[in-house]
Amino acid sequence: MVDEFDLIKRLFAPLTMGRPEALGLGDDVALIPGPAGRQWAVTKDAMAAGVHFFPDDPPELIARKLIRVNLSDLAAKGAEPQFLLLATCFPHDVEPDWLDRFASGLKKDCDLFKVAVIGGDTIATPGPLVLSLTAVGMVPEGAALLRSSACSGDHVWLSGTVGDAAFGLLVAQGEGKSLSETDASFLLDRYRLPQPRVALGPRLRGLAHASMDVSDGLLGDLGHICRASKVGAEIEAERLPLSAAARAALAAGLGDGLTTIVAGGDDYEILFTAAPAAEDDLTALSADLGIGLARIGRIVPGEGVTLVDKEGRVIKSGRGSYNHFSGGRA
Repeated sequence: MVDEFDLIKRLFAPLTMGRPEALGLGDDVALIPGPAGRQWAVTKDAMAAGVHFFPDDPPELIARKLIRVNLSDLAAKGAEPQFLLLATCFPHDVEPDWLDRFASGLKKDCDLFKVAVIGGDTIATPGPLVLSLTAVGMVPEGAALLRSSACSGDHVWLSGTVGDAAFGLLVAQGEGKSLSETDASFLLDRYRLPQPRVALGPRLRGLAHASMDVSDGLLGDLGHICRASKVGAEIEAERLPLSAAARAALAAGLGDGLTTIVAGGDDYEILFTAAPAAEDDLTALSADLGIGLARIGRIVPGEGVTLVDKEGRVIKSGRGSYNHFSGGRA
């Protein structure tokens, strides 16, 4: 099976020609010198029908998810969003009403997050629907929160809750019939409409060391931080922040239990490390923004990510994260 990250390292990283702006293609953004001691943070994400969303999902929500997954990358780097460039590959038989609703979703989030679409490309295709967005943000020079800055002894933190979107995907696939309508709706909304932490990210500058957002799964994404920083990590399962709806899904036996939570992905929360001395400031920041920040583990010498119970015993969690070349998802 092809591995996405081996492919990037083998085929595409050499194309950077050693330019420092690319960060070796080992992070979520490129950092380009900007005006007056600032840097442009540039990221790109693509979404395809049947992989990242269902073909019959509301077009407004597809558009908003496209924007939000990109803004999440910028937020996790501590960057403030500025501009968007949009590329769309619409099927030949797309209906005008669908396009109107898609555009209305784009406008709603452009207004909400105060970002402008400044360019892109639009083509027709036999299908499926494929969408790509480039998001450009701004960050003070040298202040971006990279994957490579975790330090042994750091605490590992996570914003919001984990596992909701993975359970939401299962709900969208027709599972979770025993859940209440309220819980099922909450989980489905978390899958369809992520909440990029655009207010939190810039406030983490100076507090967090390493950071990225959780897109492919908590354990796998923390593994990226560990490899980039040449450290290991230990996560305490008891500390994982779960919503009431996720706890209900667990109790109902939805999915693979703990594995769904730590490997399911699509949370788009910020996963970061910080020195123990930053805990009081992070607690105050959490209260100020009204965003939960949970300390879920620690960075340790060595390599790899270990999930443990409250007695410190290792928990086998199955897969670590989503692999784009293994098929499936939506």
